Amino acid sequence: MIEVGKTITLNVKRMTPQGAYLSDGESDVLLPLKQVPEDTEVGDALEVFIYRDSKDRIISTVRTPLIRLHEVARLEVKEMTKIGAFLDMGLERDLLLPFHEMTKEPSVGDKVLAAMYLDKSGRLCATEKIYKYLENEAPYKKDDEVSGVLYEISRNFGAFVAVDDRYSALIPAREFGGEAKEGDQVTCRVTGVREDGRLNLSLRKKAYLQMNDDAEKILNMIRVENGLSFTDKAEPDLIKEKTGMSKAAFKRAVGHLLKEKLITIEEDGIYERDKH
Repeated sequence: MIEVGKTITLNVKRMTPQGAYLSDGESDVLLPLKQVPEDTEVGDALEVFIYRDSKDRIISTVRTPLIRLHEVARLEVKEMTKIGAFLDMGLERDLLLPFHEMTKEPSVGDKVLAAMYLDKSGRLCATEKIYKYLENEAPYKKDDEVSGVLYEISRNFGAFVAVDDRYSALIPAREFGGEAKEGDQVTCRVTGVREDGRLNLSLRKKAYLQMNDDAEKILNMIRVENGLSFTDKAEPDLIKEKTGMSKAAFKRAVGHLLKEKLITIEEDGIYERDKH
């Protein structure tokens, strides 16, 4: 079956001045003359990608597209128009990203992570709403470090990440303090693999590794602000707002700084030792 958006192998049925007509035994599709490889003969098998030309006719090409139906890829914005953005998919015709399929409006030259789908008219389009197009069963396990793009933030669920631009992952709300925003490239630790194969992530390292990073962050804040106006006894929400850390992580880091004799804790706040 000849399906738009897919790469298939077809046989040359006949040659014409317009090009080669290829067939799967039931339907025919034109491979334009400039696309026909030299010495092609009737009966030859050719691997082609099926799409629609500028006149909305189904056509084939021997060129390899940058994306196929239901795949996810990072594509460059070539043009912004009244109906959306046109993305370079590696062919003579560009791929439309309609405004209603955007998560945020891009600019020409930006590279957006998008999936290819068929709209109600059977035309190939792109969407930045990629959750259902990402793969499960990533080749990672608990405590592995992974990289990906944060493509959506949900107040209820957390931050959705496309690991390697390919695999589905989530930073749960309890692990996400708003340190990153949509479109950011993030490095995370795998905290678990769900039954459906999707990954759970954390932006934080394991506690004993994260402690030094947190301690350094707090010490820098103390130096910049000439002390913190709160201590580790403050409410968790205040600590999260000021530092982006949970109260437990903040207490661990403050304890580390105390042990190293770098800070003092007083009733009105935390100060660098010998600086107050």
